Amino acid sequence: MSDTTGIEWTNSTWNPTSGCERVSPGCDNCYALRFAERFRGVRGHYFENGFDVQLRPNMLAKPRGWKIPRLIFVDSMSDLLHRDIPDWYIDKVFDVMEDVNHHIYQLLTKRPERLRRYIAKRYATRAVPDNIWIGTSVEDNSSAWRADMLRSLNSAVRFLSIEPMLGPVDRVSLTNIDWVIVGGESGPVRRAMELAWVRDIRDRCTRSNIPFFFKQWHKAGTGRMLDDETWDQMPAIPFAQSEIDLQRLS
Repeated sequence: MSDTTGIEWTNSTWNPTSGCERVSPGCDNCYALRFAERFRGVRGHYFENGFDVQLRPNMLAKPRGWKIPRLIFVDSMSDLLHRDIPDWYIDKVFDVMEDVNHHIYQLLTKRPERLRRYIAKRYATRAVPDNIWIGTSVEDNSSAWRADMLRSLNSAVRFLSIEPMLGPVDRVSLTNIDWVIVGGESGPVRRAMELAWVRDIRDRCTRSNIPFFFKQWHKAGTGRMLDDETWDQMPAIPFAQSEIDLQRLS
């Protein structure tokens, strides 16, 4: 698989696993599922088994080959905290992130309850390394509990991906949140995102000095402008990764 990506808030994707399953309304039109299932049954294809959860040990060493520091989105085609992915394999992924530490890894999950248990065990006596950013997806107020799970983690950067934004998030607390990404749903059956929802979370981030990144409206010519501005704010990059070219994200 190619590591290039059109995702605006990262440089590259790294998929040490693939496959997942729907857990909430935000998953209903999952682009990764739609892409992978196109190739189910195609003998020899990388996604011959469609979107079934699979370990991809052949991908574990990939970050070692990237010599220039990058922002790396971990598992854009999966969820590392899926119940079918064993702890021993998650250990291997975290081992790579800790060892190949000139990159920043952006780990995003819809299963923060398992992430919290894993982090508590692995980092019982130390903080999560600064180059591992931990995030969870929040679609609307009904998934506010995910942010509650995230905020207690001992991590330098805890971020929310509010994408697809399916409703207001005014009951989602931003306490101990270090970055917020917002985006509308893309694809042929995309659901509407209201301007008032986006403005509300943007304004709350601004008041709390939380970096705010507006990813998109709905693609297809709708652009990335919010109130005549492009919002590409990011958390501070640790010194060791200061060579990362954030201009490539805009």
